[in-house]
Amino acid sequence: MSKLPGWLGRLGAELTELGERLEQRRAEAEEGEAAPIELPETAAVPSAVPAGAVPAEAGRHGAAADRVPPPPAYAPSVAARPDPVAAIPWGMRVAAEASWRLLVLAGTLYVLMRVISAVQLVVLAFVAALLVTAMLQPTVARLRRYGLPRGLATAVTAILGFVIMGLVGWFVVWQVMDNLDTLSDKVRAGIDELKRWLLDSPFHVTEQQINDVAKNLSDTIGTNTEQITSAGLQGVTVMAEVLTGILLAMFSTLFLLYDGKRIWHWVLKLVPAQARPGVAGAGPRAWRTLTAYVRGTVIVALIDAIFIGLGIWFLKVPMAVPLAVFIFLFAFIPLVGAVISGALAVVVALVTEGVFTALMVLLVVLAVQQIEGHVLQPFILGRAVRVHPLAVVLSVAAGGVIAGIGGAVVAVPLVAVTNTVVGYLRSYGQEEALRHAPPPRGATAIDVAPTPAPGSPPEDSGGKKTE
Repeated sequence: MSKLPGWLGRLGAELTELGERLEQRRAEAEEGEAAPIELPETAAVPSAVPAGAVPAEAGRHGAAADRVPPPPAYAPSVAARPDPVAAIPWGMRVAAEASWRLLVLAGTLYVLMRVISAVQLVVLAFVAALLVTAMLQPTVARLRRYGLPRGLATAVTAILGFVIMGLVGWFVVWQVMDNLDTLSDKVRAGIDELKRWLLDSPFHVTEQQINDVAKNLSDTIGTNTEQITSAGLQGVTVMAEVLTGILLAMFSTLFLLYDGKRIWHWVLKLVPAQARPGVAGAGPRAWRTLTAYVRGTVIVALIDAIFIGLGIWFLKVPMAVPLAVFIFLFAFIPLVGAVISGALAVVVALVTEGVFTALMVLLVVLAVQQIEGHVLQPFILGRAVRVHPLAVVLSVAAGGVIAGIGGAVVAVPLVAVTNTVVGYLRSYGQEEALRHAPPPRGATAIDVAPTPAPGSPPEDSGGKKTE
């Protein structure tokens, strides 16, 4: 009987410990159901309590403290903050999306222009080769139809073309050198006549003022002798670059005439497969546009040179033939070239034959250019090259700023070809979208059906429905 109280005491202690464990588990279950809130570090269990042992009272009070009480009824309601993306207006989001894409495009164009500027000589030589090839390719095709092999047709066409161009250049230089002495004498006489005209004119110009202008011009030339010498050295460098560009253009023309189709197929292999059909269709159209532009420009420039040259020759202006050749060459620069060549002819007539002859030359130039602009270009070029005059002016100005005279020459054909390619790709994209669109269903399918829908009245031969 003496062991009974000790056994009962141990049983009571175990029951008490069991009850505390049940209370701890109940508190943990309630904590799991409620939204937990992390207590600050100051409310953590003291380090004196060993890990894993949590008192029952601490468990009950902790479970009660973790519960967040609901706000009172009189508390003001706080609206939730919207998503930042939804807070930005739709127009601003569209503008931002378009802006960064435009910035990427502008950066790409800038890098491309820097690369082109670094290899400007090669690019201009290749573009010149493309223009010459577009002019000579119909001759090669015609010789092939006559039965000549491809190599022989290419050689004959290239040799004839290069010989004609070389003879034209030699003829211009020969005429200028042959008439240089006569021209200098007439220039002196023209300057004296212009001086007398200024003295007798109502502008009240005195001989002292004319002499001062001539003296200042002479002093300026004497002072800037070093700059003129350096400009001459730069001219030698430019001539070397021009000769290099001519050789590159000649070799490129030969290969384009002989193997142009294979080169084009190789270029197509560099295009992604998904975009290859559209590019393959745009290429021949772009080439036709370039060929029509070059052929039409050559014909128009030849007509301008012949008629303006005849007018200058009848007016007995010196160097009529070289001036006509200059008019032909400058005609490849739209708008600007005609103004420069016409002004050159008028100035030569002014300093050699006088004011009246210069006015007559001006009338001849204006008449021929008006006929060219309103009759020849629309009739010869037709609809193959349709570029707005504003686009012509801006492209010529941009090409001249970027690459000088060569850039001004190739600017308009580049714009014409780009216009053709973009228009074709737009049409091709629309056709592809319609081709891959799902077929019409329901009432729409009945409207576009090739046969009348069941139950509809039949149509007569004129397409009208009969009742």
